[in-house]
Amino acid sequence: MQLIETHLVPILEKPIRLQEYGVGVFKTTPTKSGIKKAIKKGLLLVDKKTTTSALFINGGETIELYQTEENDSFKRLELKLDVLFEDDFLAIIYKPAGILVSGNSFVTIDNALSQNLQKSTQFDAVRPRPVHRLDYPTSGVLLIGKTNASILALNKLFENKEIQKTYHAICIGKMNSEGKINNPIDNKEAITNYKVIEMVVSERFKFLNLVKLNPKTGRKHQLRKHLSENGNQILGDKEYGKEELQLKGKGLYLHASSLEFEHPFTHEKISVIKELPKKFRKIFPAF
Repeated sequence: MQLIETHLVPILEKPIRLQEYGVGVFKTTPTKSGIKKAIKKGLLLVDKKTTTSALFINGGETIELYQTEENDSFKRLELKLDVLFEDDFLAIIYKPAGILVSGNSFVTIDNALSQNLQKSTQFDAVRPRPVHRLDYPTSGVLLIGKTNASILALNKLFENKEIQKTYHAICIGKMNSEGKINNPIDNKEAITNYKVIEMVVSERFKFLNLVKLNPKTGRKHQLRKHLSENGNQILGDKEYGKEELQLKGKGLYLHASSLEFEHPFTHEKISVIKELPKKFRKIFPAF
C-alpha cells in the first residue's frame, strides 16, 4: 500500500461517524461510497489503525488514506453550475430539476461542486458538500459547506431553524388565500405555511395557483405530501398526485426560491433569491 493523503481532524463540536466525516476530506476519494470501500479494504487508517465505518471521530485524530496499484482515481464530472453566492466558507448554487443532489449516481450536484467552486483557503478546507437536500425533480437554491467548521455550523443553523427557506409551487384546485398545514409526517411534527400569490382559470385543472411556501420543519417530501393532503397537489407530482391530474413531460412545479440566514462566521445577513423557472412563467407571466 502507498500513502496518498493525510488529514488531521480539527476539534469538532460533536462526534460524527467516520464514513460521514470522511466525505469530501480526500481529493482522490471524495464520495461516501468511496470512503466506505476504502474502510472495508483497510485503506483508511485512523491513528495508524484500521477501523470500521461505525467509528466516531471526535477531533484530533490523524486519518490516512492509502491506495493499492489497482485503485482508480476519481473521475471528474463536467457539469456547469450557476453559483449564486460564494466565499471562503460556504456557497449557494442553483440546482436544476432532474439532477440528484448526491447518491450512488455519477451525475450528481455533489460530484460537480469541486469543478464549479473555488477551493477554500481555510485550514479545515474540505471538498465542498451540500448541507441539505432537494428532491430530484425540484429546482432551486442549495447551500454548500466548504470547510469542516462551516458544515457543522450550517447543520446547526438548520437544526435550530435559523435558516429561512422559501419555495414556490403551482398547485391544482381552489385554495384559501393563505393557511397553515399542520399534519404529522412519519409520526413527527410537520408544519407548512402557504400563501396564494395568484390564481388562474385552467380548462383542464379548473384552477391553478402560484403558491409561496414556508416550511417550518423539514420532513421528507413534506411540501408535496402536505399540498396533496390539502387537496391541492403540486402540478406534475407523479408520486403524491391523483393519476387523472397528472401532467406528462413537464416535471414537478416546485422551486426552492430563496434562502435567508446569518453567516456563521462573518455574521452578515445572507439572502439569495433565484427567479422562477421558465415553465412557471409560461403559466404566470407576471412572475
